[in-house]
Amino acid sequence: MHSGWRWVANHPLFAPIEQWASTPVRSEACAPDGWATIDSNGEILTHPTRHGTAAEWAWVFAHLLIHLGLGHADRDRQPADPATAAACDVAVNRYLHSLKLGTPVVELPHVFPGTDEDALARQWRHTGVPPEYDGLGAAGAHSDVLLKAWNRLGDPPKWGELFAAGLSAAAAAAIDVAGGVRSSLADHRSGRDEWDVALGWFVSSYPLLGAIASSMTIVAEAELARGWDIRVAAVNAAAGEIYVNPLIVMPQNEWRFVMAHEMLHAALRHGDRVGGRDPYLWNVAADLVINGWLLEMGVGTMPDGALHDPVLKGMSVETVYDRITTDLRRYRKLATLRGVGLGDVLGQPLPHPGEAARAAGLDDIYRRALTTGLAYHDPARGTLPVGLVEEIRALDHPPLDWDAQLARWFEEHVPAVTRVRTYARASRRQSGTPDIPRPGWIRPVEVERLPTYGVVLDTSGSMDRELLGKALGAIASYSRARDVAAARVVYCDAAAYDAGYVPVDDIADRVQVRGRGGTVLQPGVDLLERADDFPVDGPILLITDGQCDVVRVRREHAWLIPSGASLPFTARGPVFRVQ
Repeated sequence: MHSGWRWVANHPLFAPIEQWASTPVRSEACAPDGWATIDSNGEILTHPTRHGTAAEWAWVFAHLLIHLGLGHADRDRQPADPATAAACDVAVNRYLHSLKLGTPVVELPHVFPGTDEDALARQWRHTGVPPEYDGLGAAGAHSDVLLKAWNRLGDPPKWGELFAAGLSAAAAAAIDVAGGVRSSLADHRSGRDEWDVALGWFVSSYPLLGAIASSMTIVAEAELARGWDIRVAAVNAAAGEIYVNPLIVMPQNEWRFVMAHEMLHAALRHGDRVGGRDPYLWNVAADLVINGWLLEMGVGTMPDGALHDPVLKGMSVETVYDRITTDLRRYRKLATLRGVGLGDVLGQPLPHPGEAARAAGLDDIYRRALTTGLAYHDPARGTLPVGLVEEIRALDHPPLDWDAQLARWFEEHVPAVTRVRTYARASRRQSGTPDIPRPGWIRPVEVERLPTYGVVLDTSGSMDRELLGKALGAIASYSRARDVAAARVVYCDAAAYDAGYVPVDDIADRVQVRGRGGTVLQPGVDLLERADDFPVDGPILLITDGQCDVVRVRREHAWLIPSGASLPFTARGPVFRVQ
């Protein structure tokens, strides 16, 4: 009996349903002339003394599980009368005959009616059940399916949806068999396919990550794992690929944890969010946060050696990173799922045979998958960590581009000139009533009242001309929008050069990259802060490639640096990364 159950449980068609169904048990409650029965909760009772081969028991269990998948155990159905029970058995056997799974324990007819079970039941209630179609179930003369109230925590499973997921998995497995990837459908849950089962579980049973799981591809190649030092698993979000080491043996629950871990890395785009941070320490911080979420959610079992620190509960990846960078000696010795000193978030896809074309628009795919999964998450599976929910919702509101952030900074710290009305200049819009004097709008022309700001420009040889062009073009555009006539500019490389007030339209034309070695920005900042002709509340904008000294700015300021660059210190003002 147990061998027959394993036979069915290993088949991809029944794997999703088997996750919810109970392991068959022998019981006196089973009909004396039957083999087994199943109820609407997925509980299977077998005859207490009946013996059979593994193939016969496999046929019996497959027959009962198909009953669930075809909706014969739905609670809104009426208790089965003889005609309905016979019609349902015909529908199940017709389907099971095409699978050629196991050995039938009843004598099946040569031809099955093509009519669906409901129409067939209505017909047989009037004409009677033909003898060749009577008693084709697994419970003898009784109904195979019993309707019972749900007796577990949470909502009852949707057997039809689980069966549909099994159909999809079986179709994919059949293609693998035809292509030689696997020897048979029966090895769906054996040996090196445990990670496939874990990923399939999310598709069928865990809506939060199901859509992401369906878009990911698993690459399980021992040589690839050895060549790239992948101890357990790694992921590349751009390719949508999870790389696993097929030589690692872990229980199914641990593979679920590993799959969820890597999927969250990809979906939350941890590889793209590293910015100017240390990539490995950023990976460690992301691991600590993700593993804490998965433990709180109860998704699988965390493998031995995975990173976790309960003290960091509730913190974001950025906050955890700032904390662990204060103890580099300790955290650089920790191991991710890839290994010690190696991040499991890969910056580029790994080359391998059969490599797929790179996916486009993955940002939208991951965002839609996570937000949809959040909407369909079943509270019966437990509440989600607040930090994870916040990150998922933040995906719907991606950060502003650098130029939009710079425009917002200008709006906040460089106030526009307030226009005023004056009767010294009549309003031309009232020419239809020239006898009624109306004031016109003017802008103040006093120099001391015009807004301004300071610019400290890195003009060393390492400075990228394209960065300067984009940054200065944006500055000129926003300055004109804020009615800023001129900005106080200081050029810096090995020394500071005061260019005085420069019309904003001429800033880009006057910049010269001098190429005198390293950049020292502090004298330029000090010059502006001490200048008598520069407002005490004037903000400062610093443009550099990050290859500079430590800078301390005592007033409101912001940084413009290239995307991917970092400052050699912790910036106190906002940092805008020019794409």
